[in-house]
Amino acid sequence: MSRIGKQPVQLPDKVQFALKGDMISVKGPKGKLERQLHPAIKLDINDGIVTVSTDPNDKKKVALQGLFRSLIFNMVTGVTTGYEKKLLLSGIGYRAEIKGKNLILNVGYSNPVDFTLPDGIEASVEKNIEITLSGINKETVGQTAANIRDLRPPEPYKGKGIMYADERIIRKAGKTAGKE
Repeated sequence: MSRIGKQPVQLPDKVQFALKGDMISVKGPKGKLERQLHPAIKLDINDGIVTVSTDPNDKKKVALQGLFRSLIFNMVTGVTTGYEKKLLLSGIGYRAEIKGKNLILNVGYSNPVDFTLPDGIEASVEKNIEITLSGINKETVGQTAANIRDLRPPEPYKGKGIMYADERIIRKAGKTAGKE
């Protein structure tokens, strides 16, 4: 039995949860999210509590139970509080700015990198080196942050690049001259 899948999801008062056919719809103060439900998963909605269930004898279905419980919990959290990821630019001359739906990054290439933000993602830049991405869909916020980080991942010798705010870069020692 899935430990996470057994836990019920508590719906806050300001969240509307609907199941139409195989589509889950969660609506809250920050917006609306939808996701398709797997046919092996069953949902029970009683008094603001969502319970996810499936066949306990099939390992794959039990794994799906835990997955969909987490997805539903993330949807509820997203429409109530939202999600946020912070990125830091580290390097001489590295900076970022926002122009409309585009994030302009100067990260050591000969030309600035023009990154278009997906729908539902908002970005803000502080001090030209701190990028904050926010949105209601945890998956989209995380994937956008990973795509931006992939433009110039941090390197281990000087630590230059784009990194998450809570990321720790393990530094390597550089070359040493021959001692004789």
